[in-house]
Amino acid sequence: MSEQNKAVVRRTFEELWNKGNLQLANELFSPNYAHHDPSTPDVGRGPESEKKRATLYRNAFPDLRLTVEDLVAEGETVVARWSCHGTHKGELDGIAPTGKQITITGVTIVRFENGKMVEGWVNWDALGMMQQLGVVPEIAKAKAAVSSR
Repeated sequence: MSEQNKAVVRRTFEELWNKGNLQLANELFSPNYAHHDPSTPDVGRGPESEKKRATLYRNAFPDLRLTVEDLVAEGETVVARWSCHGTHKGELDGIAPTGKQITITGVTIVRFENGKMVEGWVNWDALGMMQQLGVVPEIAKAKAAVSSR
């Protein structure tokens, strides 16, 4: 079962997120799928929530590309280490397009039941993304600016 679950996670990254095949969510996510990510707005549960999340980021970064760096599975749990890059060309939760490119990394842990994803935990470099967009100052640059006064 672990290999099948890994294939589902890989399809999620490649087909749903990279290619924008949102209808795939209906096949891969359970109706009660719960997503845990404090960096992303809560958009509900189930396949529709994943469609909304993918749409949010794909609209903000039309050239969004996620790459699975590692997949590890044990029983009904899959862990994916991934990287992501894109260009900020659309609004993102009130942040106007900056035209800046971002490169971030993250880890996703998914729990399966009956071949479908039922729960996911995501930890990614949201602060790094905000710094790259220029929304949040980088600490080293902020310290340098203060000490040069």
